[in-house]
Amino acid sequence: MYYKISDFIEDWKYESESTIKILSNLTDSSLTKHPGENIRTAGRLAWHIVTALGEMAHRTGLTFETVDEKAPIPSTAKEIVDEYKRASAGMMKEMSEKWNDETLLLEDNMYGEMWTKGKTPGVLVTHQTHHRGQLTVVMRLAGLKVPGVYGPAKEEWANYGMQPQV
Repeated sequence: MYYKISDFIEDWKYESESTIKILSNLTDSSLTKHPGENIRTAGRLAWHIVTALGEMAHRTGLTFETVDEKAPIPSTAKEIVDEYKRASAGMMKEMSEKWNDETLLLEDNMYGEMWTKGKTPGVLVTHQTHHRGQLTVVMRLAGLKVPGVYGPAKEEWANYGMQPQV
């Protein structure tokens, strides 16, 4: 829950940069690898992260340009990264221009519930974080390098002169 739009903007800068860092480690071939039964592909998870921005934010009355949630998964990781950057930048631009601290107290019908606009950015952050976590597991299963987000990843411990934790 956010009460100050500036707090969300500050949080989103880090969170979106972290998402871009993770999405940028995807490869085109990793997008369609099936890691196991009932596990989404990296492409499906990454594309859901992208499309959810517009799907959720548009319910609050924002109108920035983004891809439709039903759009097919792109065949290249670059397209996913580019669309994420575009949607994230569009959302931040429009929120910065149209929302203020008082706006965050207004309510929207979100999935059959009434949420304050201040709740929606918090849900956007946690939703994205949740699926980023799933994506990093799928990336590991595909043999991809996973960058650290809230601390070093396995491959990054050496930069701190330490052995990776197991």
